[in-house]
Amino acid sequence: MRGRESPLLLKQTMITVNQISTLVNEKLQGTELFLVEVLVRSGNRISVFIDSDTHVSIADCVGISRHIESNLDREKEDFELEVSSAGLDQPLKLHRQYLKNIGNDLKITTKDEKTIQAALLGISEKEITVLIPENKKNKTPEQEAVVALNNIKEAKIIIKINK
Repeated sequence: MRGRESPLLLKQTMITVNQISTLVNEKLQGTELFLVEVLVRSGNRISVFIDSDTHVSIADCVGISRHIESNLDREKEDFELEVSSAGLDQPLKLHRQYLKNIGNDLKITTKDEKTIQAALLGISEKEITVLIPENKKNKTPEQEAVVALNNIKEAKIIIKINK
């Protein structure tokens, strides 16, 4: 195939997490929205997760999606894009997410696989303070505890459904 390169031999460029993060942060500047995570998987499958101190609307996600799409060239590299809010079922990743969830109940898994279910009372640079409820079965009183952020493997909001 002289003079023509096989499509399989063309060097495919990969969209980077940094490239997408820059575009998203550019769009979010001056808003209450913030970037939680960007994932770029094989085949340029891009997932963007955003959050807010109050709420994330569908219009917010659409606006960010359009901003990203308008700054990438599908002729150079095709991609699949999904922009959504960081769902309640997703682990907390950022200090700001902990801050907005003060007062909510969390299920925390520590790096040594210990599980704690407690109300989030506060957060500092290096740790969170939680209120562990009374356990009548084990006869332990309600107590405050401090958990180092670097010891948290995963922290998720406990969703309460009122009946």
